[in-house]
Amino acid sequence: MLSRLLSKVLRHGPEMIGIRLDRQDWVSVDELIRAIERTAHNANASKRLRTLPTVTRDFILAVVATNDKQRFSLSPDGLRIRAAQGHSIGVDLGYAAKEPPAVLYHGTAWSNWTNIAVEGLTAQTRHAVHLSTDVATATRVGARHGQPLILVVDAGQMHADGYTFSRSDNGVWLTQVVPAAYLSQFRPYESEPKS
Repeated sequence: MLSRLLSKVLRHGPEMIGIRLDRQDWVSVDELIRAIERTAHNANASKRLRTLPTVTRDFILAVVATNDKQRFSLSPDGLRIRAAQGHSIGVDLGYAAKEPPAVLYHGTAWSNWTNIAVEGLTAQTRHAVHLSTDVATATRVGARHGQPLILVVDAGQMHADGYTFSRSDNGVWLTQVVPAAYLSQFRPYESEPKS
């Protein structure tokens, strides 16, 4: 339950609990704890927030360490926390531009294919388009949205053509847009290229 709250606050709505994130999305862990506690005791707080167990530094560190998608990052000194990616709020995560692998993957639902075939992949409500290095991860992501469609991204050619990529703390590749010309559908009978 804390993981969901942290995702919502750090990726989409810090104002929900009255905090401000710095330009790179960091907030002090202590400030976050105080804000959650203060908000949970507010008479207008949601039931989910009111029934949340007491949030401690150890509780937050455990959520960061055990989150299966590694959605959160701690600063090197362990004093600040942020979401690794997936923001719908404007942030500059400070990830350096990197040369991507030749091929990356994107999971979505088949129902999105008609638009993607024309418009390509866009960030929509997120900070960037999210790409993975393997078909299994893309399949899990796509399955969250319906019958999964796995797209193969010619990231090597995109990079050669001047598109910028970066990599989040949890290994997700990020770019602003993937034009349709760089996309193809993954065919299950095709073997996944070795990295």
